[in-house]
Formats: sequence, structure tokens, C-alpha cells
Amino acid sequence: MFVIGFGREIEVMSFDREKHHRRSIRLPGYSYIQAGAYFVTICTQGRECLFGDIVDGKMRLNDWGAVVREEWLRTRIVRPDIELDAFVVMPNHFHGIICIGDGRGTARRAPTVERFGRPVPGSLPTIIRALKSATTKRVNEMRKAPGTPLWQRNYYERIIRDENELDRIRCYRQDNSAAWDIDRENPAAEPTKNAEFWQM
Repeated sequence: MFVIGFGREIEVMSFDREKHHRRSIRLPGYSYIQAGAYFVTICTQGRECLFGDIVDGKMRLNDWGAVVREEWLRTRIVRPDIELDAFVVMPNHFHGIICIGDGRGTARRAPTVERFGRPVPGSLPTIIRALKSATTKRVNEMRKAPGTPLWQRNYYERIIRDENELDRIRCYRQDNSAAWDIDRENPAAEPTKNAEFWQM
């Protein structure tokens, strides 16, 4: 299909549902503004190791990794209705547990569907989007690379359904640095070494 624009003929692609649909990895029908706990993983663009190194089984943050840590902690300051639990900045990804409240204990809000371009204050997607935006801006200023993607376009989350699952995820996060050689996000990982680690 062609249209005339700026005095010349330009090609306009037709919408193809199969080709242009951005598949959501969110849980269908679930309100991500509900009071609840979530385990979030955000990966760097191309899973590039940007935030430091694992030394003797422990994560050593560089300046960019410190920015991610600072902005995650700042999330709690600017959003009083959330609580931050265990988290870790890894060389090429971030894991964190976030608890979203609504000021009324365990009360639930009405289901809220977030539409692209229309953030819903207090929702998990909006919180993660703000974190990614703030860290990208600061890191890009440091590396003098405006407009360079820092994170992958999406993120992964798991709804934490009970205390046992919360404790298990806390342990996973705590062991993450020590198990870097088999971490699924490590470009040089050997996942067959420890099958149980991959059951998360």
C-alpha cells in the first residue's frame, strides 16, 4: 500500500495480526494492581553483562549495577503503598520481590487492565516501567550513550501465592550469585549441572 506524503510516494505496511501482535506474558485476567507479592526478573538488552561480576560466588556491583540497586530502593520511597523484599542485581539481570498494597490491608481493588500508553498508577507494569526508565536514563548518562536500550522490552513475573513459595524464592535469590555458573541468564551457563536449580 502506498500513500503520498511530503511530496513523494511512501510505502505504508498493512497491519498483520500474526506479524505485529506483541504477545503479552502477563497472566490473562489478573489485576496487577491487587495487593499481593510478585517475583520479578528483568534482563539486560541481549543479556549483556553490564552490572558487575561474580567474584568468589558473590556479586560485585560496578557503577551501573549500583544505579539499578539505588533505583530499586528508591521505588519504595516514591511509592508508599509498596514493600520491597529480597532482591539481587546480577551481571545481566535483576531479581526482586515486590509487595503491592492498597492502603487497606489485604483488600482487593477492582480488576484493572493497563493499556499501552495509559499507565495505571500503582500497577506492577507501571512500577517496572518507571524502574527501567530511570535506570536507563542514569546509566546512559554515565556511558554517554543516549537512546541506547539497557533492558529487554519486557520482563518476567511470578505471582507469589503463599508463604512457602515466598520462602523458596527468597532462598533462590540468596543462592543466585553462588550458582551463577548454572544460572539460566548466564550466557556461559551449563544448566545440566544442576537440574533442580532450573525448576524455579
